[in-house]
Amino acid sequence: MDVLLLLKAVILGLVEGITEFLPVSSTGHLIIAGDLLSFNDEIGKAFEIVIQLGAILAVCWEYRRRLLHVAGGIAHEPAAQRFVINLFIAFLPAAVIGLLFIKTIKAHLFQPITVAIAFIVGGLIIFWVEGRRHDASRINNVDEMRWSDALKIGVVQVFSLIPGTSRSGATIMGGMIIGLSRQAATEFSFFLAIPVMFAASLYDLYKHWDLMNAQALEMFAVGFVTAFISAFFAVKALIRYVVGHTFVAFAWYRIVFGLILLFYYRAELFQAL
Repeated sequence: MDVLLLLKAVILGLVEGITEFLPVSSTGHLIIAGDLLSFNDEIGKAFEIVIQLGAILAVCWEYRRRLLHVAGGIAHEPAAQRFVINLFIAFLPAAVIGLLFIKTIKAHLFQPITVAIAFIVGGLIIFWVEGRRHDASRINNVDEMRWSDALKIGVVQVFSLIPGTSRSGATIMGGMIIGLSRQAATEFSFFLAIPVMFAASLYDLYKHWDLMNAQALEMFAVGFVTAFISAFFAVKALIRYVVGHTFVAFAWYRIVFGLILLFYYRAELFQAL
């Protein structure tokens, strides 16, 4: 196996694992990283599917006790049933819109300039959300959520179909807007990522199955493991971080990085204008 290709697999696995659950957009980072590494061809698309599965399995492992408890109690525990229903309701809007428009979105919006602008806009939204939080949170635990709360978060999640927006950023900020605490919004975002990312990854895997071959197996394995490990530590770090910090630091990161990208891709920006 080409050593350079394995190095690219490690880099992209790290990018996916670190950014997937932070409010900074893993898709946006992967588009930029893939462009810089010249790894945005068809095999690169298949590789992204594999590393996304690695990242989501890290969340499953971190919350394995909660997930097993819900699975065991779904037949007779109202709390477990309400939890699953809320996830399903929040999952639906992005799933429906994604199926209808994902080809158009990928054809027109999966490019560095779109990502850069979405980074900046997302950063400004984080500033706005954090700046308006003066009252105590209405919901401090995901078990306190109503179906209407889940639906609102699901609607906000639709915006994450725009690359650079961030699925976790949209769901966390959406949760905070409707009254969830930072911890509850972050935790629900983690749980919601499981059906969303599994559905998206399995759908893409079905579409790109012909690209899954034995020659690329080693590269896929390296990327998968790297994404799993880095995502596991990123999730644990974010859980600790939100206990005593706001998301303002991520807003500054998004805006600064977005401006750097606009400068780097200025030729494409001027051409688009």
